[in-house]
Amino acid sequence: MLHKLATAAAVAALVLATSVTAGAADFSEGSKAKAWNLYGEEKALFSGKVVDILCELSGDCPANCGDGNRQLGIVRDADSKLILVMKNRQSSFNGAAEDLLPYCNQKVDVDGLMVGEDEVVKAKFFQVQLIRPQGEGKFKKATQWTKAWKAKNPDAKGKGPWFRRDPRVLKQLAADGHFGLGVDYDQQYLAENE
Repeated sequence: MLHKLATAAAVAALVLATSVTAGAADFSEGSKAKAWNLYGEEKALFSGKVVDILCELSGDCPANCGDGNRQLGIVRDADSKLILVMKNRQSSFNGAAEDLLPYCNQKVDVDGLMVGEDEVVKAKFFQVQLIRPQGEGKFKKATQWTKAWKAKNPDAKGKGPWFRRDPRVLKQLAADGHFGLGVDYDQQYLAENE
């Protein structure tokens, strides 16, 4: 367990060290990305290779970029920076691995938003909105996460956000409660704050 925590901490430090930093070139020219009015938002259109981030940083490289079980990124052609792709185009703040996985270890063109504050965290992260094989045809919208989630969770039907029905989330809540302090604490909190 301690080894896993140490590895996770080392990977997190490397990720921050290799993220896009202040002084990066302007990639906004030609971007068709939709503005979200997020803090430090900048439109960005660039090309690069889709990679498994953990593979890039540690050398732990399973086949097919981990088959969707890992965070994916893009090594940008213009400056060889590892761009951390933290979300896709969907408004429910879903991740982008489902949209990037079909392009594992391939060159792509992407359009989206760099988000974050250079002066505070010294890094920006990418929200991919559009993707295509490098130099080929029309862009596709990066909206695959919800479709993939529904396919993996056919019994989780119902209204409301996906996370209120996700079996993994429900299992965690049943074990640890909403505050992560146990179900008994949830019940105590509700009794004291009705």
